[in-house]
Amino acid sequence: MRDGWEIKKLGDVCESDLGKTLNQATDTGELQPYLCAINVLWDRIELSTVKQTKFEKSEMERYSVRKGDLLICEGGDIGRAAIWDKEEPMLYQNALHRVRFDGSVLPRFCLLYLRSLKDAGILDSRYGKGVTIKHLVKSSLLSIPIPVPPLSEQERIVAELDCLSSIIEKQKQQLKEYDTLAQSIFYDMFGDPITNDKGWEIKKLEEVCESDLGKTLNKSIDTGDLLPYLCSINVLWGKVELSVLKEARFEPTEIERYSVKKGDLLVCEGGDIGRAAIWESDSSMLYQNALHRLRFKGTILPIYCLFNLKHLKDCGDLDSKYGKGVTIKHLVKSSLYSIPIPVPPLTLQQQFAEKIEAIEKQKAILKKNIEETELLFNSRMDYYFN
Repeated sequence: MRDGWEIKKLGDVCESDLGKTLNQATDTGELQPYLCAINVLWDRIELSTVKQTKFEKSEMERYSVRKGDLLICEGGDIGRAAIWDKEEPMLYQNALHRVRFDGSVLPRFCLLYLRSLKDAGILDSRYGKGVTIKHLVKSSLLSIPIPVPPLSEQERIVAELDCLSSIIEKQKQQLKEYDTLAQSIFYDMFGDPITNDKGWEIKKLEEVCESDLGKTLNKSIDTGDLLPYLCSINVLWGKVELSVLKEARFEPTEIERYSVKKGDLLVCEGGDIGRAAIWESDSSMLYQNALHRLRFKGTILPIYCLFNLKHLKDCGDLDSKYGKGVTIKHLVKSSLYSIPIPVPPLTLQQQFAEKIEAIEKQKAILKKNIEETELLFNSRMDYYFN
């Protein structure tokens, strides 16, 4: 152990209490807002939805959080924690532990330490009680050992880790700004595709591409070689995610029919209907019937079509006008084909594609920077807390 550091139980450096156990049938008093588990995210109190229940005046002090208190989830995502940083107190209920420190440990230092235990799986495996549904009961919480360096050392550690966290958040915000820039360039060059304020020729999607659904899978009767294939979980907006690939049996005669090739646009048929990404690889890949494969005829570029679909999705038209079904929406082939799309000059679409390619290159650099900063953050967390 480092010089000047001690190991103590969490119960030695704080007092902890669960909030009020609610019973709408018997509770009396005045309606008051209170915090529950949905309000406590990692390192953030979310107040967009605040529930109310009845509290007696005699309960107000006992079930209040004050500035500097650490709130920790007792169930669900056990151990998820955030600090109450507002001057005014707030009531809370028994899905949360309120941890109030004695001055020897900074709340933020403890929060970061709990996050390290959570990320390592230790919080759930060692301190969570229950088989199917885990709970972080008070005795388990207070039994957690915590390193206690001098306060000046805690302040330095918190400052270092917060600095790295801030850099990561700013980098992630930059990524969002690149996406906003790309959408802005689209509108500047082509206008609103719904109102078609630039007066481009309008065609149905079926006029500019051919579309086919992938293979309908049936494990009990499918034969052939086991091969990887794409399904809807692999298609994110503007990105094909290959970290998890399922496998199914395909006959040699099915390979050509159910393959995507470079430049094909994949569009989700169900779930988040219309979610789309371009297959950029030189290698082909099989796909199944949760996806439409769009192959364009030359008057429309895939990237231009993708941005049109994203606009329709964002404004709600894709679901409301083209999604079939009441509770679960599907983008059937006939509906997909009926979508109108403005057709600007191909040279203009190519200029747009070049701009988007430049943005994607910058995003790739930024993503690499984020990965490196996150690796540094995790290594420093490991250094201090493990």
